[in-house]
Amino acid sequence: MRKEKSVEIPQDLPLLQQLVCWANQELVSCLLLSNNQVDAYGAYDYVFAAGAHESLQVSTGTAFEALKAFRKRTQDFLLGYFSYDLKNELEDVKSENLDGLDFPDLFFFQPKKLWLVKKNEITCLYLPEYANELDADLDKVFSQAFQIENTDASEKPHIQVRFNRDAYCAQVSKMLDHIKRGDIYEANFCQEFYSEAAIDPVASFLHLNEISEAPFAVFFKNETQYALCSSPERFLAKRGTQLISQPIKGTAPRSLNATEDAFLARQLAADAKERTENIMITDLVRNDLSKKALKGSVRVEELCKVYSFKQVHQMISTISAQVDADEDPVALIKMTFPMGSMTGAPKVSAMHIIEQLENHKRGLYSGSIGYFEPNGDFDFNVMIRSILYNAAKPYVSFSVGSAITAQALPEKEYQECLLKAKAMREALEL
Repeated sequence: MRKEKSVEIPQDLPLLQQLVCWANQELVSCLLLSNNQVDAYGAYDYVFAAGAHESLQVSTGTAFEALKAFRKRTQDFLLGYFSYDLKNELEDVKSENLDGLDFPDLFFFQPKKLWLVKKNEITCLYLPEYANELDADLDKVFSQAFQIENTDASEKPHIQVRFNRDAYCAQVSKMLDHIKRGDIYEANFCQEFYSEAAIDPVASFLHLNEISEAPFAVFFKNETQYALCSSPERFLAKRGTQLISQPIKGTAPRSLNATEDAFLARQLAADAKERTENIMITDLVRNDLSKKALKGSVRVEELCKVYSFKQVHQMISTISAQVDADEDPVALIKMTFPMGSMTGAPKVSAMHIIEQLENHKRGLYSGSIGYFEPNGDFDFNVMIRSILYNAAKPYVSFSVGSAITAQALPEKEYQECLLKAKAMREALEL
């Protein structure tokens, strides 16, 4: 049983900066934040976990079963991630492309210390072994004792690409050939930007978050491995017996001119190609949820609704379903993984073709980070708009993609990738 204490947040406290600095001082930590975005399904504004009492780190093979057993044994809050390549455990697919990051396929931990923040209140939940540190931790955060540390990152990283424009467009043309043959209807095609350079993960995350303010942002650390995430997309959440998925398909730039910005949002909402992409994935998600949904409970709550974020307008659909109360939470994630917005339709065919045409291993990119609660509720994002960093190598990577359908124009898809890459590139070029 965790020791619980609730306190009000002092006015003018730079809570985000304090928590990120604290997180970086731990060997293992995770901060999930909503950036005060309105979310009917979100339970918390921040979920912050410091230190690992126990952890699970496994490779593809029996990862989902290992996580089920870990949850059953701890019966506690768990935070962590599923990498995209866990798909190989679910289908006859392989990942043989280059992996520059070397992250584990699955990592979850039971936190020593947990802070749940909602509005102006922090609820601290500490395992008994660490309960005597609770008041001291509050004092350090409230007195702003946690400070940004100087790192070895002394210059801007030189960002390189796995595909140049011509190579990317050539691969998209091959994807279009598969669509014309009827192998797939749609696929998400991604490319990697990378640098073999050191970065400051705290400064990079704070800058990325400032320019994006995404609703599913994450600062994650596992020793020398970092995920700095500004995702706008929810993969899957569970609230009681309700499942909620909110796939994104459809992107448009923002404008500083209010009239032009409103026009761009309306143009996205009416774009036939973007709506086709979104509806295809919405139908795929409906099918995924129906595997364990109670009969007649799968509903499309919103279809192709445009939401505006600091960097881009996005077209989002919301699909929900009811499930039996005794369904295992890990099994519910397993049945929908990987998310349709990052694969395509039909899902398995798209995954095979993606592996043939992409030239890097996705790893944690287009996987998912989030948390489980002891009661089985959970919330997991889609790992997009994210910087992944292995400080031990060093190696920094961010990937972007776009949905390829029959109407796709390779050059336009390439420009969409550059638009999505803008925030990560800016965050790294401090």
